[in-house]
Amino acid sequence: MARKPKSPKKVETLSHEHETRKNIPTAELQSINEQLEEMTPQRPVAYPRARPLPKGEKRERDGDLDPQIVWNGMKIRITREQMEKLAETGELELGDAQLVWRGKDTQDWSDLIVNVPPVYVQEKIHPKALIDDLVRRSKAKEDDAAPDLFADFNGIDPEARTEFYEHDQHWSNRMILGDSLQVMASLAEREQLRGKVQCIYFDPPYGIRFNSNWQVSTRDNSVSDGKASSLTREPEQVKAFRDTWKDGIHSYLTYLRDRMTVMRDLLTESGSIFVQIGDENMHRVRAVMDEVFGDENFVACIVIRKTASATSQLLSGLADYILWYGKDIDSVKYRKLYWKKVERGSDERYDQLEETLGLRRPLKKTEKQGAEELPSNARRYQMSALTSTKPPGRFGVDFEGKSITPRSGFWKTGEIGFPRLIKANRVVATSGRVLRYVRYLDDFPVIEINSLWDDISGSVQSRSDPKVYVVQTGTNVVARCILMATDPGDLVIDPTCGSGTTATVAEQWGRRWITVDTSRVALALARTRLMSAKYPYYLLADSSEGKQKEGELTGKVPASTPATGDIRQGFVYERAPHITLKSIANNAEIDVIWDKWQETLEPLREKLNATLGQQWEEWEIPRAADDGMPDGAKTLLDQWWEARIARQKEIDASIARKADVEYLYDRPYEDKSRIRVAGPFTVESLSPHRVVAMDDQEFLDEPTPQQKKRKSRLAREVDFVQVILENLRTAGVQQGAKEDRINFTTIAPWPGEMVHAEGRFMEGEKERRAAIMIGPEYGTLHRTDIMAAAREASEARFDILITCAFGYDAHASDVTKLGPLRIIKAKMNPDLHMAEDLRRDKNANLFMVIGEPDVDIIETGDDLQVKIHGMDVFVPATGEIRSGETDDIAAWFIDTDYNEESFFVRHAYFLGGNDPYASLKSALKAEIDEEAWETLRRDTSRPFPRPESGRIAVKVINHYGDEVMKVFSV
Repeated sequence: MARKPKSPKKVETLSHEHETRKNIPTAELQSINEQLEEMTPQRPVAYPRARPLPKGEKRERDGDLDPQIVWNGMKIRITREQMEKLAETGELELGDAQLVWRGKDTQDWSDLIVNVPPVYVQEKIHPKALIDDLVRRSKAKEDDAAPDLFADFNGIDPEARTEFYEHDQHWSNRMILGDSLQVMASLAEREQLRGKVQCIYFDPPYGIRFNSNWQVSTRDNSVSDGKASSLTREPEQVKAFRDTWKDGIHSYLTYLRDRMTVMRDLLTESGSIFVQIGDENMHRVRAVMDEVFGDENFVACIVIRKTASATSQLLSGLADYILWYGKDIDSVKYRKLYWKKVERGSDERYDQLEETLGLRRPLKKTEKQGAEELPSNARRYQMSALTSTKPPGRFGVDFEGKSITPRSGFWKTGEIGFPRLIKANRVVATSGRVLRYVRYLDDFPVIEINSLWDDISGSVQSRSDPKVYVVQTGTNVVARCILMATDPGDLVIDPTCGSGTTATVAEQWGRRWITVDTSRVALALARTRLMSAKYPYYLLADSSEGKQKEGELTGKVPASTPATGDIRQGFVYERAPHITLKSIANNAEIDVIWDKWQETLEPLREKLNATLGQQWEEWEIPRAADDGMPDGAKTLLDQWWEARIARQKEIDASIARKADVEYLYDRPYEDKSRIRVAGPFTVESLSPHRVVAMDDQEFLDEPTPQQKKRKSRLAREVDFVQVILENLRTAGVQQGAKEDRINFTTIAPWPGEMVHAEGRFMEGEKERRAAIMIGPEYGTLHRTDIMAAAREASEARFDILITCAFGYDAHASDVTKLGPLRIIKAKMNPDLHMAEDLRRDKNANLFMVIGEPDVDIIETGDDLQVKIHGMDVFVPATGEIRSGETDDIAAWFIDTDYNEESFFVRHAYFLGGNDPYASLKSALKAEIDEEAWETLRRDTSRPFPRPESGRIAVKVINHYGDEVMKVFSV
């Protein structure tokens, strides 16, 4: 008989329909937002210090010993003895300890001031839309029509789309490029997320070595300290390094305290923060957290295993640590998680065995060791005390014909409850006439987890959780933290995204998430990981299937209220019985069941005794007939034991039904007929532009130290421009061919707003005037700034505009001219701002013109296809740009109906070495054919209809995280 074909799997996603986020600008609408910012600039936000100091005051100590612990004065109630000592000596030592470091005193003279720049949406991604397109295009589905999941991505009135930060829109998760300090301050101040984050997982660098925590390329997750090729060249990360570690451990501690201050502001009153740290700085980090969160809000120091291959000249360190603090220890949300006793060795104390017919014996040695299987239907148990030190409970108990009182102490239950324990067969007598309680292993088969997590590793070692980033935490560790401190629908933030572990864990367990990183490589990896992830489909409690399952588990009829799929009501979880002595003693149903079965058992016992001439009590009746027992007696014996077992089963069922249960929040029920992909999310970035100064910031005649510091910063900016211009004067600008180098005859400063200098060079026999624009020292140059400089250069009648920047945003690639003005974009060698960190090759090109994607638009009947040939690639290790091939492309995306307001990833293709969709491919074999899957790995897109907008946009990302986007009219 032919096997019935499996029904096709449904691809689902979770939505947070009851949650919203603020409408923020997209990269396409950046110029509009900047005009609004100029009219109503956003003030920086001030965070009070936990231990402020009066201006000019310093904590008394030997500064050469910093960082060190000192005493911080505080108000406390003193004892009579202390008052007497104060009266006698005039001195009294009071205070609490705090960690101090170089520069902390000066920092504590004022609040922590953080700029709150706007955040811009670069991409809108809906992974289910990508899978649905593959399903539709598979051979069996090619005629199906797919709904446009991007049609209502935002859920906001079109008239309000440019009223930024004023309206709420549909929730979508977020991946943000930028400094976490400013990003979190912006989320709190501009988007009103202050006090709305339930959990923060913070995995800061463990040490202060420059490159040990950063990855250069998506291809290689190995780095080597002291090796130039392993040094990151990303401007955002270089700035992060310089800001954070320029003064070694002192800057490191400042970095941590500043960010933790902002994190505390984001947390709800019941919120938690988990900080993962190694043993090198764990003691210092805990001291900083004591200051920011208060030592009274410390919850636990969790120990996790590192890889077993750790080596040391002395004792090998095999543990990392997670410091858990709550915003308010009295309000912190905590969901208990459990280990199985048999997996933790806690079952060893259950050294007794109960077989069929109630026969009880000790476990054999071979059974304990696992060499011999236990008999079927056998139950392990242990004998535990029935007495305690708490009265009342001193009375005689009739057990198996004897009256027994406790030798010392008191019974744990009263005169009504104790007989129920006996009726439930939960009492045994030892040879010394001591009564003991029978506690089965399955009464409560789990134990609450503690702070020693030696069952999981903090490192990544499995095929299901492969390592893709140089510093990547295992998903089990992050999941356990999130599950303990949050519920489905809660918001989780990770200020150090890395490979996106926190985001992918939060997505799996139905939590909302925001993740931040300064590395474009990290976000490129995280984006791919989220787009291609496969998750189990857990039954929602607020769904028809979930209500039906809940009814099966509880034995209750499901509620008739309609299901709405509200994720906030959680999943349907497995549960562990929690049978206690108290619950059995208070179960009056046991008496009813006992009395009912006595009407059957007592007559059988009397007939059996009469037949054999015995006076057996219930506990004396043999379990099996001997050879000389008459057949009639054997029948009576069998009937009695059959009824006896039935009574016990009914009592056990009543005990289980009346007992409490513990929800296993890490084990929800799964619908195997469905799989889940990530919900909609956006890729965003901070604006690297200058912040418009507030007119009312200072009214003092004499400059304050902050003003002097600001002037010093401006002076450094001027110095940076001068350094770039001097190098530009000598090095020129290298284009594709060596003979096309632009060599300047003169370079002079230019008094413009966006144009920094005027350069002159010979183009054949003609002298040309070039407007030179220098981008930010850290960050990328955006299209809006290039266009502003182009307008300025055009008005001054320059022949050409040359922009020099360490990086360009994706939207800048299509800016090549403004009227007759040509625009050349030169990428600067990062050695220019890392001179002291890198050895510069004297033959390296410092300024090189970057190209754009080499793309063909192919017409196939009524449809279009895009073929990508490659893109010019800047090689960080050598400072060169070479004509790239498709092998240099990590991913490329197409918005097949680009509206110039948002970039929707409607097609995604991944040309890297590994197949990110391998897991989904295996799960959806029947729904998507191999040919459709293979299209995700090609340099030619799947066909798509001509867009109504008349435009498409192609975005290309290389292995270094650099992005280039180009818009095509079709």
